Amino acid sequence: MSSDAVVIHPTALVEEGAELGPGVEIGPFAYVEREVVLGARVKIGPHAHIAAWSRLAEDVVVFTGAAVGNIPQDLKFADEESILEVGPRTIIREFCTLHRGTVDKGATIIGADCLLMAYVHIAHDCVVGDHTIIANAVQVGGHVILGDHVIIGGSTPVHQFCQVGDHAMIGGGFRIVQDVPPFIRAAGEPLRPSGVNSVGLKRRGYSDEAVTTLKKAYRILFRSGLSRTNALQRIREELPATPEIDVLVTFIEGSERGLIG
Repeated sequence: MSSDAVVIHPTALVEEGAELGPGVEIGPFAYVEREVVLGARVKIGPHAHIAAWSRLAEDVVVFTGAAVGNIPQDLKFADEESILEVGPRTIIREFCTLHRGTVDKGATIIGADCLLMAYVHIAHDCVVGDHTIIANAVQVGGHVILGDHVIIGGSTPVHQFCQVGDHAMIGGGFRIVQDVPPFIRAAGEPLRPSGVNSVGLKRRGYSDEAVTTLKKAYRILFRSGLSRTNALQRIREELPATPEIDVLVTFIEGSERGLIG
């Protein structure tokens, strides 16, 4: 059999109007609705449901019982046109629930090379960056933005409209109710910063110099006792304007819910 052949189990249901790329595999009792687009080599597991207006890029894997692209749990939703988009090579494990957008943004977007572990919920209008890992039973409210290379530990609720910056790592079982700056680790109840994510940054190729500069910025932000405004001013005056510092400062200046800690 050609590697480009589409394989659909006899018990699966694929509605007319769904677009299936080469090499797609659809397992037993799976349901793929109209207006779904599945990229090359997408694998849909048993009893999974891919709802209308879902867009799954190449090599996405959906495991047993996941519900992908259903309408939002938002009482204001009026069946407006919106989509769910999942990037290449992302893995969606058992019983995840991922909802499409509302009129607010029109889309829920999940990036490339992500791992969503079992029972993860991603609500409407969220944006999840590339290479992000969301552990079991994390519940992400509407309009949340998660950056690239974010790691969120299991059973963590994320309040709607929160943002988590690139390379942040959050311990399991804690609540995210305010914004988490990039490059840091966070834990505790209430959630608070617990240092720079040094190990993760070095694994991803950041230099010792870059990590050291971020640690200096961390101490100014969270250990100096300065207000956010004065801390940012001191960072600009005392630290080099590296790309990492620019990302950190821009995130903090744009925070609308306030920062943890």
